[in-house]
Amino acid sequence: MTHVLTRIDVGIIFLDSRLRIRRFNPAATRISNLIESDIGRPIGHIVSNLRYEHLVQAAQEVLDSLAPQEAEVQSQDGRWYFIRIRPYRTVDNIIEGVMLTFNDITEQKAVQTQLSQARATAQVARNLAENIVNMMRDPLLVLDRDLRVVSANLAFYATFQTTPEETVGQLIYDLGQGHWDKPELRELLEEIIPRQAALENFELEFDFPALGPKRLRLNARQIEPAGGQPPLILLGIEGVDK
Repeated sequence: MTHVLTRIDVGIIFLDSRLRIRRFNPAATRISNLIESDIGRPIGHIVSNLRYEHLVQAAQEVLDSLAPQEAEVQSQDGRWYFIRIRPYRTVDNIIEGVMLTFNDITEQKAVQTQLSQARATAQVARNLAENIVNMMRDPLLVLDRDLRVVSANLAFYATFQTTPEETVGQLIYDLGQGHWDKPELRELLEEIIPRQAALENFELEFDFPALGPKRLRLNARQIEPAGGQPPLILLGIEGVDK
């Protein structure tokens, strides 16, 4: 066991039933200022590099309840450790103390922080983009590669007298009881846009039950989302009186 503990890079400390140090490995000396003469001393008397004031209390609770405890704790030098405190059993299945393990998770915490910051930044960007889109007076649709509506702005809902529930997730051709299903629009979205990536001032005539005859000027652009996601189509709609 001594040979195994020496080679393990995870800090390990064994305590007896009175929370006195029985054994520790070299990796544990990076967390607590342990030396060989500390064997037999209470763990509470050892100077620790961890910002964890409840270590002794937690160890006693594990000893009393036999229920393991875990915690993420930062050291004085800024590193992070995942601490596990478990009952220590002998080969005869007798509880003789507790075992403390200290796993360095500094790199994982750094990645988590970066991801959290990236998610927060992305959310701010999404909120900003959504607010900008909703401030536009002209209707706007975002379509996925299957030509289903990903999102629409407030002007679209107001102009065409519809709701998000009736719009988002629907094929554009099914909107407005099928009044968007026109051969010219299919050609625009399924053939022209994939080839040219953008098209401006494409005029089409529609006859909506609630609005009557309308000539609409369409501006379409294919956009490439970040992260290798499938392309989207941004479809701007300008109303032109017939």
